[in-house]
Amino acid sequence: MFEGLMPVRPVAGRVPDALAANLEQEHLAHQSSLPLWKRATDIVGATILGLVFLPIMALVAILIRRGGGTVLFRHRRIGQNGREFSCYKFRTMVPDADKALRELLERDPVAREEWDKFRKLRKDPRVTPIGRFLRKTSLDELPQIANVLRGEMSLVGPRPVMRDELKYYGRATSKYLMVKPGLTGLWQVAARSEADYVRRVAIDRYYVCKRSPWLDTIILLRTVRVVLLGSGAC
Repeated sequence: MFEGLMPVRPVAGRVPDALAANLEQEHLAHQSSLPLWKRATDIVGATILGLVFLPIMALVAILIRRGGGTVLFRHRRIGQNGREFSCYKFRTMVPDADKALRELLERDPVAREEWDKFRKLRKDPRVTPIGRFLRKTSLDELPQIANVLRGEMSLVGPRPVMRDELKYYGRATSKYLMVKPGLTGLWQVAARSEADYVRRVAIDRYYVCKRSPWLDTIILLRTVRVVLLGSGAC
């Protein structure tokens, strides 16, 4: 499905000069194809989601807080045009999770191989009991509604990635940087945690090339099904 398929002002010092120039060219060529419906849909949709899930988010925050530590986890991700932003999630891991990950990968070559391939672990010892539930139901992603309202993310788009993950995108990096990352996306409903990076990149690239109101609607509807079934989560 994805075979054969291979964004406003670039941020100086964050994107290589050659790539920044390419982004500027692509932005000028595609400026008229970035319709207002996308932002309008994001604002309306995120507002509705925020109001509907506000009681659930409040309950989740209380449960996390009772277990100790902070409620929210903020991680730097790469957005449109290479701009970094703080991506919000409910905290699902123990404190000092980064240190625990480094120690695990140093002593466990099998875990290292899995991490290098998927950038996540299917049986992650750092995840708390409430965290496993939040990940299974995708409730840990709800704070990203704030990212959508702030204009850093969209309801539908490529998966938000860290800066060191851009190396996996290769020549498709400029495509990825043309659009905002999404609260959900084609990757989440087509493969989710079963996909390795080669397929993730292909799916993200396919979405950027084929994005439309109709495709976004299909993805949003399929997201509801995926979340309700808990399929592919880890």
